[in-house]
Amino acid sequence: MTGRRRSSPRPARHVPTVAIVSTVACGAALASLLSGCGSLPGPGESGEKEPVTVMTWAPEETKATNMPGMPAMAQAYARWVNSRGGIRGHHLRVLTCNERNDSVAAAQCARRAVDQGAVAVVGSYSQFGRQFMSPLEVSGIPFIGGYGASAEEFESPLSYPVNGGQASLLAGNGRQLAGDCTRVVLVRPDTIQGDQMPSLLNSGLRNGSREPARDIRAPEDGTDYTPQVTRALAAVGADPAVHGSAPAGGAAAGSCIAASLGDHTDAFFDAFRRLQKEHPKVRVASVLGSVGQSLLDRTGGGSGPLEGADITGWYPAAGDRRWDPMRKVITDFAFDDNRIDPADQGVQTTWIAYTVLRALIEELDDRGVDAITAHDLQTTLDRGDRAVDTGGLTPKLRWRDEDMLAVQDFPRIVNAMVTYQVVRDGELVAARDGFVNVTGTLERRRTDN
Repeated sequence: MTGRRRSSPRPARHVPTVAIVSTVACGAALASLLSGCGSLPGPGESGEKEPVTVMTWAPEETKATNMPGMPAMAQAYARWVNSRGGIRGHHLRVLTCNERNDSVAAAQCARRAVDQGAVAVVGSYSQFGRQFMSPLEVSGIPFIGGYGASAEEFESPLSYPVNGGQASLLAGNGRQLAGDCTRVVLVRPDTIQGDQMPSLLNSGLRNGSREPARDIRAPEDGTDYTPQVTRALAAVGADPAVHGSAPAGGAAAGSCIAASLGDHTDAFFDAFRRLQKEHPKVRVASVLGSVGQSLLDRTGGGSGPLEGADITGWYPAAGDRRWDPMRKVITDFAFDDNRIDPADQGVQTTWIAYTVLRALIEELDDRGVDAITAHDLQTTLDRGDRAVDTGGLTPKLRWRDEDMLAVQDFPRIVNAMVTYQVVRDGELVAARDGFVNVTGTLERRRTDN
């Protein structure tokens, strides 16, 4: 990949908007929770106008990473805004697609978005950016607020990311670990995506004058990571039979293991918990998306292997009041859909992505645009006349040329902020106030390991 910025393509043809098949009946009015852009708006928006069709896709029921909460959150969001007359009178029609962690399925989802008249793909997850971006680019359909799981999301001029993707998480995790760790091992998937992880983590470690991490590859869909745990413990000096650094039950000072294996991170820490009993204790770390509150609960909470772990995320901790509007919508419009975990970064990213979409529709409505097209959304995003306020969940967002950061391989990043969190008494809480800006760390990143 290179840092060259391609010119923005224009739609090859007009894509008609598909009419809404059904509309959710109006529910009880929601009380405003927070002031400003992050609050829930009051009723009384203008009369019904042309509907807006978008798509959200994510893998579900696969052997690798699954993100079912993302399309579920999108559907709940649509029920909410439609119950209130739509966004400035524009009802929202959300199409969903199971990407299946498969390149062919990802391309099929993109083609379906084109065929069914979607004017944007919003808040979606896929590792197969090469396959899904091409159909969207040909038809001029913007990709708004993807999860950041593919390189193309940070290269394509039709992609408008709301976070810094894997790059910011790994760089931030390296900086977080550099304060306490003298020896670090990274356990990551043996995939193309995983191949980028060592240099990113190492950029953060170097920022703290630490040596590069030892790289241990693991199968993305593994069920038993005992060999990788054994190698990791030995590599950081926590194998008394090899290094004699500390007795079993003691502590291997400065030894840290970071694991980022998506949905299979729990299998890694299950093996880690069993083997750790016979080895000196080491500090562990990961990133949100690989570790979340549901995993902490499943692995024993405060008595589990992740107690005290350093975790890096994109957004404020799940208990932060800035998430209250999202939680209110989930409570009132998800109808007990257990796919939606408000602490999940995929769900959170989808909420933020639809917040961006809503701001764009409102801006276009202010200009008197009635039938909103993909071209309208793209030009509004590129012009960036108004920064999008996400209620403090991210910095204000714009995607003008001058907003792009000078990050090698990731030229579309406009937000390189991360948050440091820690597992305390089995709960993910903020390790420090506010955001941490890893722009400089990413800009100085070296590709050698």
